[in-house]
Amino acid sequence: MAKHKTEKLDKRKQDGAAAAVALPRASDINIGISDEDRAAIAKGLSALLADTYTLYLTTHNFHWNVTGTMFNTLHTMFMGQYTELWNAVDPVAERIRALGHPAPGSYAQFGKLTSLPDVPSEPPKAMEMVRILVQGHEAVARTARQLFPLADKANDEPTADLLTQRLTVHEQTAWMLRSLLED
Repeated sequence: MAKHKTEKLDKRKQDGAAAAVALPRASDINIGISDEDRAAIAKGLSALLADTYTLYLTTHNFHWNVTGTMFNTLHTMFMGQYTELWNAVDPVAERIRALGHPAPGSYAQFGKLTSLPDVPSEPPKAMEMVRILVQGHEAVARTARQLFPLADKANDEPTADLLTQRLTVHEQTAWMLRSLLED
């Protein structure tokens, strides 16, 4: 009798394992964008996600470590910027998932995918922080802009809309930061 119950339990475990393995594949998705286009767009969005996350970390680091006569202004400005960047990573990652691909999420993956350098180990002076952030926002804008031809080719309006939103933020933020560097 005990053997029969054990066999039933083993059978249920096997059935559950089989159900867990039978997840939908990216090739099962039919949203009107080819598998190849979805893969290419997801790859580009992964780079955008890595750039955004890296810029978030840099901006948050600078918020913590800024010093000097512009401390209050920059500390507050950097907080607004890192908050916006933090709120931006989720929509990018979720768009990757909607296209049927896993979103990168580890430091190792971001390090391989990002076009931005890591934050300096020693906090730079305040205006050097501003210069680094200008370069970071410009780099993220370039990454986003490179995706437009892929999104246009695939008629991927949600990705194009996301890119437009991100470009607006990064170009405007770079302009505002650049304005602090002018004498």
